Amino acid sequence: MIIGALVQAVSANGIQNEFRGHRSLPGTQIASRRDTRFLPIFTVYQWGQGLCSAASGEYGSCQPNNECVLRGGIPAGPCAGGYGTCCIFMASCGGVVRENGTYFVNPNHPDSTDGTGSCQLTILKMHPDICQVRLDFDHFSLHGPEIVNHICNTDQFLVSGGSPAPTICGSATGEHMYIDAGMGQSNPIILTVITSGPSFARSWRVRISQIPCGAIAKADQGCLQYHTGVSGRVRSFNFDPTNGRQLSNQDYSICIRTERNFCSIQYTACPGSLPGNRSRTFTLSGNSNSIVQAMVGGGTQGTPNSCTNDWLMVPCAKIADRQPMASTCEDKICGGTFNAEVSSVERTVVSTIRPFRLAFHTDSIEAPTDVDNRGFCLDYVQQPCTSNK
Repeated sequence: MIIGALVQAVSANGIQNEFRGHRSLPGTQIASRRDTRFLPIFTVYQWGQGLCSAASGEYGSCQPNNECVLRGGIPAGPCAGGYGTCCIFMASCGGVVRENGTYFVNPNHPDSTDGTGSCQLTILKMHPDICQVRLDFDHFSLHGPEIVNHICNTDQFLVSGGSPAPTICGSATGEHMYIDAGMGQSNPIILTVITSGPSFARSWRVRISQIPCGAIAKADQGCLQYHTGVSGRVRSFNFDPTNGRQLSNQDYSICIRTERNFCSIQYTACPGSLPGNRSRTFTLSGNSNSIVQAMVGGGTQGTPNSCTNDWLMVPCAKIADRQPMASTCEDKICGGTFNAEVSSVERTVVSTIRPFRLAFHTDSIEAPTDVDNRGFCLDYVQQPCTSNK
């Protein structure tokens, strides 16, 4: 009965159990070899595999009680029914990390910092079979871009050593990035936060997850962001319908995993608080202080109603509820209204191109044509396959 209760408690905390006869893993077994005459099948704990959470909100891994501090972690309460410690790993400026799930935090964390300078963290692979690093911005608040051309010239978050990633600033809480970790063991990824300029309460807490090459969580090639699920929400960095500014010099892909038996995807501008048809949750170009119609297609410089500077690429986009469905489609959408056709009325847009992928591009110039653009926020819903899709 004691062993049964122990197994049940550990399972409830997410730690993997294995029952193997007369075989053990060094340092992980609860029952030793001398106990096998009483327990021919015994429990083996794979320490560090299950997530646990601290009261402060961070996630950690369940470690044997005597190992957390030795490995540089912070004990954050019991796990595995009291047989282990929930171990949180944090690092800040000048840190070098190998532990999966380590948090990159600002100096003075959990308080904000008003300092200026450069704060750099180096990520090393746990083992050679790591293909990607995922960065989850649990909390991220830096000084935003300047107001004329929306360039991050005061504060910056940069990623180097892996696949290209845009420089961001402002707010990114709730967002994430996937970074290609390259081949081999010695391929460090560097995270850098540069702060300068006026006084500002800066703070960040970025969770670093290392993803094996064969893991189901691995993103498709070339995806800076990778979303899963039949429905969800995608946003540009520093998006806020009231105070946000669309960041300049952005060029990246947002991917959505195609779920089984789904053949198309619909996008709708997120709900907004402004009256009429203006949600202000899609403002990529033009003067957003007034109604700006949707513009579509690439065209050439100076072509009316085309997207030549800033755009969101939605492959073969069409209006979802138009009957009959349009025979032609557009790939680029910009302006201040989300629509697959030139219009001042927001519409739901559908794409049947798989895999589902958006591409976002902004140049380095806003003024004088583009004013107060916020970026975009879209809700997506995958649509099931039918006989005519």
